[in-house]
Amino acid sequence: MADLVIVRHGETDWNLARRIQGSTDIPLNDTGRAQAAAAAESLAGETWHTIVTSPLGRARETARIIARRLDLGEPQVDDRLVERAYGEAEGLDAAALDARFPGMEGVPGIERRSDVTRRVLPALESIALENPGRRVLIVAHGGVIGSVVRWVTDKALPGGRTRIPNGSAHRFRYADGLLVLEEFNGLPVEPPIRREAAIGSALTSSS
Repeated sequence: MADLVIVRHGETDWNLARRIQGSTDIPLNDTGRAQAAAAAESLAGETWHTIVTSPLGRARETARIIARRLDLGEPQVDDRLVERAYGEAEGLDAAALDARFPGMEGVPGIERRSDVTRRVLPALESIALENPGRRVLIVAHGGVIGSVVRWVTDKALPGGRTRIPNGSAHRFRYADGLLVLEEFNGLPVEPPIRREAAIGSALTSSS
């Protein structure tokens, strides 16, 4: 068994402007650095063994800020945790997106959510298997976290919530090939929504 807490990176200027980032490597702004520091403080009362991050700069800087506060050393990088690619939608704000690709339909180069799930779940499983009985922090992205949460909870965010804020933390437990969402953005996931999910099934699912 391993406890995995996935933290979304801090804010960037594109987050502030509500522009789609995807795989575009936009750095943290000062608010984002403060959010990373606040996330570290909120986690400081617990024991952590290691930290793993997406390769994108905004995630890596967030991870380094957290790691320094928690004395975890240099974060490990796992390329499978990179944000979902949004193709030609990257850089667009809501108005431009609606004008060019209404309903996000037909965006050239966009990565399917199911493909995000297929690459991220094995990453989480391998991180868990490499850290049995340990507590691991993972810094990733809204699209990554959303894809995992929707898969574990059968395509719904807990409590009807729709946002994954910058700097928010989401707690999972991994054991015997099963991934369980225990907290969403600091709030316990109640039994009606909390579901176990066999990671192997995602590799063959087309959903």
